[in-house]
Amino acid sequence: MTANIPARFGSGSLRLRLLGATLVTLVLALAGAHWWLNGLFRDHVLRQFDSTLVQQLDQLTARLTFNNQGLPQIDPRSLSDPRWERPYSGLYWQIDRVDAQGPGSAQTAGRSGVLRSRSLWDTQLGLTLDALEPGGLHTHEAVGPAGEPVRVMERTVTDNASWRLMVAADTRELQQASERFSGLLAASLAGLGVLLALAALAQVSVGLAPLRRMGEALQRLRDGHTRRLEGEFPLEVQPLVEDFNSVLARNEEVVERTRTQAGNLAHALKTPLAVMGNAARQAGSSELGRLVTEQIEQAQRHIQWHLARARAAATRHMPGQRTPLAPLLAGLVRVMDKVHAERSLQVQYDAVAADLAFAGEAQDLQDMLGNLLDNACRNARLRVQVGAQGEGKRLCIWVDDDGPGIPAELRPSVLQRGVRLDESVPGSGLGLSIVEDLASLYGGTLALHTSPEGGLRAQLTLPLAS
Repeated sequence: MTANIPARFGSGSLRLRLLGATLVTLVLALAGAHWWLNGLFRDHVLRQFDSTLVQQLDQLTARLTFNNQGLPQIDPRSLSDPRWERPYSGLYWQIDRVDAQGPGSAQTAGRSGVLRSRSLWDTQLGLTLDALEPGGLHTHEAVGPAGEPVRVMERTVTDNASWRLMVAADTRELQQASERFSGLLAASLAGLGVLLALAALAQVSVGLAPLRRMGEALQRLRDGHTRRLEGEFPLEVQPLVEDFNSVLARNEEVVERTRTQAGNLAHALKTPLAVMGNAARQAGSSELGRLVTEQIEQAQRHIQWHLARARAAATRHMPGQRTPLAPLLAGLVRVMDKVHAERSLQVQYDAVAADLAFAGEAQDLQDMLGNLLDNACRNARLRVQVGAQGEGKRLCIWVDDDGPGIPAELRPSVLQRGVRLDESVPGSGLGLSIVEDLASLYGGTLALHTSPEGGLRAQLTLPLAS
């Protein structure tokens, strides 16, 4: 039954569109959150790092003194961090002279590394000279003595001369901390994204469940299990269901009215035709009587043929049409046994699966099979065999007889309206034509072959109800 229901994630699926839009928005939001939070963390860590550098620089500034020659001096023991004394420890300080004033200025003017920490060993911090106001702070990104990236905080102190105080620290731990945080944040956001995607899938599934139930209800209606859309639907969908059911009811009323009018017309015509037929028979074997009788029979055949076409044309596209084959076939076989009882025919049929059903009107299937069975019984010698099976979405029914059969070159002509190959056998010549017309209205076919019994096989292919 689900073969005709659109795939849940097929092309044009509303579910796919909603999930796609949700997932795209979710990915963009999480990527933006990662970029923003990662930037906040890096800024926070960097501010903390700079704050520590400022404290180290303040400590260096506080320990700075000048001798009688106006040269700076610092007692290393007065600095609390032991990394100042360990070579290439990642924490460094340095004092450069900016200008020359006062005693000894000639020997130190413009010199870098007038004083420096033991951690610099035999190297110096080389920085571009900045024009800073006394006490002002400035930050640099530079390369340390071991080739490591360092962040430098500097200020200018003025005594008899201007001195440039610098404190530098290795930033690799800062970068590693940022990278670890970025990785953990990405993993956390990915986990959150998976949970949100599952929540979105659940939300879409729950939200579209009424549409899925409506599709299943439509499938049941199409398969002929119901005559209306049945089920409980939310308030947003219920008006659509009610309108659809109203349209179905209206169509049924129109079809039933049309069929009633056609039946009334046929009944109105049959009565005067029957009266005229009786009058013609009472007139004896005159030429006029034979002519009237012949024309009345022809009119009755045409009425029967057009009524069958009109009924099939009115009902072929109506949803909810489903006619089980087994009970209808059993009833027709019983009728044929009674109609042809004097000939001692064996009318047999193979066991038919209970789920085989015709996707159409019961009266139309009865007319088609009735004509085929009657035609087979008229031409059979002893035996008529009926079988049926489902082939994909098609219902295949065949009627075999052991009669004389029909040559292959004449089979197309017997399907034409009014054509009879054997005028000695009673009939109108409309049976096979009616069957073919009714079958074609339902998108089916009627084919004539040679029967395994030696006679004719009439094979009828019709839409199969699921």
